[in-house]
Amino acid sequence: MWLLPTSRLLGFFAFFATLLFSFPIVAASPAEPIVIFIRDDVYEDYQQFLAGRDVLSIHEFQHKNMRRDVADMVLLQQSLALGGFKGSFSYVPGKVNFRNTKMLETGELLLSFDSYWLSDAKIMGSAVYISDPVIRRGEYFAGIYTSPTNQKAMQLKTLEDLRELSGISTPKWQTDWNTMSALPLKKLVRDDEWLSQARVVHMGWVDFMLMPFFTSNDGSYKLEQIQLQRVPGVAVLLDDSRHFVISKAHPNGTTAFNAIQKGIKILRDNGQIEKMYRQAGFLIEPKNYVILNSAVGLKAKDTP
Repeated sequence: MWLLPTSRLLGFFAFFATLLFSFPIVAASPAEPIVIFIRDDVYEDYQQFLAGRDVLSIHEFQHKNMRRDVADMVLLQQSLALGGFKGSFSYVPGKVNFRNTKMLETGELLLSFDSYWLSDAKIMGSAVYISDPVIRRGEYFAGIYTSPTNQKAMQLKTLEDLRELSGISTPKWQTDWNTMSALPLKKLVRDDEWLSQARVVHMGWVDFMLMPFFTSNDGSYKLEQIQLQRVPGVAVLLDDSRHFVISKAHPNGTTAFNAIQKGIKILRDNGQIEKMYRQAGFLIEPKNYVILNSAVGLKAKDTP
């Protein structure tokens, strides 16, 4: 049997190694599902909405379990698919908190299925890609939700009425906190967990919280033992846009971001984004409501 001299054999392997590592390593489409952490109540509504259907095949979105958070999940997956992303996802439902932001920055998490306020996304700086807006500035109106037994809050009609009421939010959501801080409230309470906020309002310890509009015949919201009621006829403008956030440190971050951008443009151009959020009950007609902080809305329209 013919053998290469040891010196030539070592030289061959050195040449091969140099050749191999002279090319950039490109992340392939993930063979294993990508783990995504999702709030358990959102995941439950998402599953109820799907009812066994392929999320990519859905083009009508009217459903009792459809809401802004669920619309985000559907929109993100359809955007990725339209943009050519081949990965699949494995959902881990549970109590999701602000640890997800850190995981996006370090690359442990590819992306968030819940859109971010632009003001919050910018804080993450160069660690993430920020998609084009899925909810544009001036489109996000929140309802005022209170305990069904809180008669003072339920009778709210004007901005001045807020002087007798307390609200709850967190500065970790800058747009929410800044909006609430600008209202003439009797008191603004901080609580960094959304579920805890809802529980406190349900118990009547705080008068109200802001929540997105969603499809509901009577304006009620129920989650386990928590029951909230939307104050009729009024809304608050949250003067910011919302975007998907993708980790730059994740191996598939660049691929996912490029796909999302392409998909969002397609869905924006064909009207599916607006249709999705409108059928979810999220997008409202402002003229049908008293916008309590309407001066902010007028200022936003004047801002270039």
